[in-house]
Amino acid sequence: MQERNDLKNHSVHIEQKKELSVVGVESVVAFSDVKIVLALTGGEKMNVVGTGLKITGFSKNSGSFTAEGNVLGVSYGAKSIASRIFK
Repeated sequence: MQERNDLKNHSVHIEQKKELSVVGVESVVAFSDVKIVLALTGGEKMNVVGTGLKITGFSKNSGSFTAEGNVLGVSYGAKSIASRIFK
């Protein structure tokens, strides 16, 4: 399978499972104290799950995002609500 060249890079840094920094974020799709969904440049989604999650910063211009709380996991490729409804 050939890589798509139009996807932009992003980076994720988690410090002590308490502080999260992501670069390459287009928007915050959804958030609560247990889950944050981010839209990354290039169209991919990232899910952050944990407890006591709180967004501490987001800049659409630079694509930087920060949050704090107890980070339990990060995953990629969340399905859209439409794809869940129209199975």
